Amino acid sequence: MEELQRVMREVKVVPHQTHWNELFHREKELLQTILPKEAIIHHIGSTSVSGLSAKPIIDILVEVSSLDEIDGMQNFFQRLGYIGKGEHGIPNRRFFLKDHEGRRIVNLHIFLKDTHEVTRHLAVRDYLKKHELEARKYGELKEAVAKLNPHDIEGYIQGKDTYVKQLEKRALDWHEKNRSE
Repeated sequence: MEELQRVMREVKVVPHQTHWNELFHREKELLQTILPKEAIIHHIGSTSVSGLSAKPIIDILVEVSSLDEIDGMQNFFQRLGYIGKGEHGIPNRRFFLKDHEGRRIVNLHIFLKDTHEVTRHLAVRDYLKKHELEARKYGELKEAVAKLNPHDIEGYIQGKDTYVKQLEKRALDWHEKNRSE
């Protein structure tokens, strides 16, 4: 049954919405009430890049010093409406999702500070913010793949997989070059 729900999830890509940043800040304020003080909260993913078409789901990345501490906070996340999914396919990640009226509204990714996954996510976000043409190209691909897979999230992910891997490599190379300058 879970497999059927996963495959049948609606895939909707829309033009960038200016209120996505407001939604991120609202969630950030909520998360700050439960997270350790040293946690660093980032808006990532396509909704964080102005002008980039995206699924209307806010992606949030949190850097923490201890995943064990996060593991002990499940009931606090639940009180904020988050459903814990464990690592959810990425080692050393804690993943939570938040739905509203049956529609996913937030993906929450929690990693240890200064890990490759943190660098990867932030590099892609920053690269797309600095490279408008690349962001537009990526948005057009996402729109086209979503039209081909309107109810198949796995098909959507696979349809953009090669491009995303190439994008990540360019972004990480760009990040490394700009970090050393």
